[in-house]
Amino acid sequence: MATLPKTSHQPKPYTGLPFDEVIRLRHAHLTPALITYHEKPLMLVEGHMQYVYDDSGRRYLDGFAGIVTVGCGHGHPAITAAAKEQLETLVHATTIYANQEVSLYGQALAEKMPGDLSVCYFVNSGSEANDLALLMARLHTGNYDLIALRNAYHGGSQTTMGLTAHGTWKFGTPQGFGIHHALNPDPYRGPFADHADPASDYAQDVKQLIEFATPGRVAGFIAESIQGVGGAVVFPDGYLKQVYEIVREHGGLCIADEVQAGFGRTGSHYWGFETQGVQPDIVVMAKGIGNGFPLAAVVTTPEIASSLTSAIHFNTFGGNPFISRVGRAVLEAIDADGLQANSAKVGGYLLEKLDALADKHDLIGHVRGKGLMIGVELVTDRRSKDPATAECAAVWNKAKELGLLVGKGGLFGNTLRIKPPMCVTMEDADFMVDVLDEALQTI
Repeated sequence: MATLPKTSHQPKPYTGLPFDEVIRLRHAHLTPALITYHEKPLMLVEGHMQYVYDDSGRRYLDGFAGIVTVGCGHGHPAITAAAKEQLETLVHATTIYANQEVSLYGQALAEKMPGDLSVCYFVNSGSEANDLALLMARLHTGNYDLIALRNAYHGGSQTTMGLTAHGTWKFGTPQGFGIHHALNPDPYRGPFADHADPASDYAQDVKQLIEFATPGRVAGFIAESIQGVGGAVVFPDGYLKQVYEIVREHGGLCIADEVQAGFGRTGSHYWGFETQGVQPDIVVMAKGIGNGFPLAAVVTTPEIASSLTSAIHFNTFGGNPFISRVGRAVLEAIDADGLQANSAKVGGYLLEKLDALADKHDLIGHVRGKGLMIGVELVTDRRSKDPATAECAAVWNKAKELGLLVGKGGLFGNTLRIKPPMCVTMEDADFMVDVLDEALQTI
């Protein structure tokens, strides 16, 4: 049986409300739209680096990082210390007042960006950041239409739901005005997957979409650097480079959604878009940017940023002293702990082990990803690629029973999403593979 690696951390005894009372209050007072993972919901009460603990004190390896958010680890000591110091100094003063923290953070984040991506606008969530990026693109270009991708997820607000092209995340309300969805460049399941040059074929689909569905001029193109909710889909090499050229020829800006792929998670690069050799005009980031604190940002060029000055635009909590100090501490921790290099090392090892696992289990149709952003797609038949939705749910639930928490995604819910805190070890990787091996044997 798979055994969790040892840890010196001892969780505090849990003295809070019992599980049944927490669930009762949740059902009574929280929106029914909220879901809980797994057949038997889990109540987490403590976290330490790559591990989390339930109300009984049982430890789990967090293979999903709080939905790809806790990149540096739960309760990271340096981030916690910075947060505590700022909490005791000044929590909130909006950007209508000067404060060193937001200025220092803006400088630190801009130094991580290539080219002239040097101006930051801080907000609270990825949905909010993507919404702002669309506004910037439309204001700057004077065009309205935008191109997004099928299988994409960009948020759940009214505007970003229109960008999202994943039916399970969309309500039947008016949305997506001026947004057009190109074919998903999926190397495994896409319509051009077996073509000699799939990157070019998918890029030409974007060009034809612009020519047929828009006035020929667009505000921009937005894509996740690696699709997250859609199941860790990695685009064919060269795809974004060709699409960026086409979009710019038609007057548009190129927007990179780094909400899940950014901050060193791919291992080879700090930003996911760098794996495709492109430089966007606007970069959107959230999740890992705050290591669990509510923080997001839009980073762009001075010229594009100036488009927002034609009217007042303001965010009450964006860039306040507390969250700015936390954000800077996250950047410092990623560098100090060598988390990008660790993502490359452990992620590469994990991908190799998962590929070997696929040789053993026919249920695994495709293993993909970069660094510690990995998807394992399950199919009932490798030739037809029919999604193994029920089987994926069974493996996912069994993994939880064995002490491993992972995500589940893809349109059919048949892809295991493995995106742990970037501080995981080789021993943790072995544990993940052993758990999945054992869970797959039960199907």
